[in-house]
Amino acid sequence: MKILHYDAFTKIPNMGNPAGIVLDGSKLHTSEMQEIARNVGFNETVFLLPSTEADIKLKYFTPGHEIDLCGHGTIATLVAAIDNKIIKNINSIETNAGILNVAIDQTDSDIQIKMEQKPAQFVDFIGDIHYLAESLDIDAREIDSTLPIVYGNTGIWTLLVPIKSIKTFTKMKPKNNIFPDILTQNKKASIHPFSLSTYNDVDMHGRHFSSPYSGTIEDPATGTASGVMGAYYSKYIKRNKNVNLKIEQGQEIGKDAIIEVNVRVNNDIHYVGIKGTATFVKEIKI
Repeated sequence: MKILHYDAFTKIPNMGNPAGIVLDGSKLHTSEMQEIARNVGFNETVFLLPSTEADIKLKYFTPGHEIDLCGHGTIATLVAAIDNKIIKNINSIETNAGILNVAIDQTDSDIQIKMEQKPAQFVDFIGDIHYLAESLDIDAREIDSTLPIVYGNTGIWTLLVPIKSIKTFTKMKPKNNIFPDILTQNKKASIHPFSLSTYNDVDMHGRHFSSPYSGTIEDPATGTASGVMGAYYSKYIKRNKNVNLKIEQGQEIGKDAIIEVNVRVNNDIHYVGIKGTATFVKEIKI
């Protein structure tokens, strides 16, 4: 079986976030997709299939289970499909999170993918903040109490944790195995600490620690989590203003990436889109 390795949100191989890509998933059973994802070992492996409802269908698997949506995997797969002349231009994708709009902006030297996500949802966190801090190996006083801790979703749930200083992120050592004991409202959610303090000239910084059910520890650059970060910024920081943001991620683990996020607000509904590219790294055979 041939799997393509692409890195998303970067033009430099082995930076950004890796995705495994199977461009013809139509002959595979779900159990086979899961086995392939487990063998590849990336945070997500994506399978491209035909769709009767959209231009194409994408299925996303961590090494541990299937998930509804993956931002970096979507962008990487669409770039790979263009590179391999499977698609030239498309407008929609079918996912377990629903039918989502996409757009391709291609020049001779660059491919940029714009991806719509589901309107943002938020649920207040009612768990133990000290236990939450312990799960990240930080002090609870390093969490910014002026901003809310909330579960956010633009296709998949993550817990958004505001952090005061960029210095705290280098100290984080996630104890993923205890996440479900803390995230009692949504045991399969990931944890996504973020800060308005950044390394680069961007708007926000984040790290993303995976649910233990996924079989991975940390996601270097996350499209869906960055999307919901942007919605959080619009809702809780800018008080429901439209925003265009740049978000950095992966710097602590040597996987520098920048994700572009735009949020449009209408009647208190936050519509989220992300933008990025991807680059081919190698073929994987299993």
